[in-house]
Amino acid sequence: MYVPFENLPEESRIWIYQSNRKFSDAEFSEIEKDLQQFLESWAAHGTSLEASYQLKYNRFIIIAVNQEVQAATGCSIDASVVFIQSLEQKYQVDLLDKMNVTFKLGEHIAHKPLIDFKKMVKDKAVTENTIVFNNLINNIQEYNESWEVPAIDSWHSRFF
Repeated sequence: MYVPFENLPEESRIWIYQSNRKFSDAEFSEIEKDLQQFLESWAAHGTSLEASYQLKYNRFIIIAVNQEVQAATGCSIDASVVFIQSLEQKYQVDLLDKMNVTFKLGEHIAHKPLIDFKKMVKDKAVTENTIVFNNLINNIQEYNESWEVPAIDSWHSRFF
């Protein structure tokens, strides 16, 4: 069951998918319709999941579930991955590769393989103050507080 993102409690579990390229506005509009349709029917063991999403920077898909109402289970999580894989195929993008880093270079959002990011650190093209997207967070509270942070305040700090 779809609910507005702001109506979910801060403890709600989230999954963040980053695209290896920027989506067009038209693509993001289609993705939004597909997401709402998916979330309306998303269930765990026959019980609807109270879920929502956010789309950010024409690059990120964030899915959230209120675990207090009904926890996402293995099968329901698998269904969401199948849905994300269908978006990958439809738009010819990579949304599941966690070995990539997305970060801000001024107003531009850059997306690089981890090895390239490490090289940028070594070359001082990015610094401890570079804003990175910490996609390893687990709930809405962490999303609100720790998603867009200086590299030194995330798992990326190990490269400095």
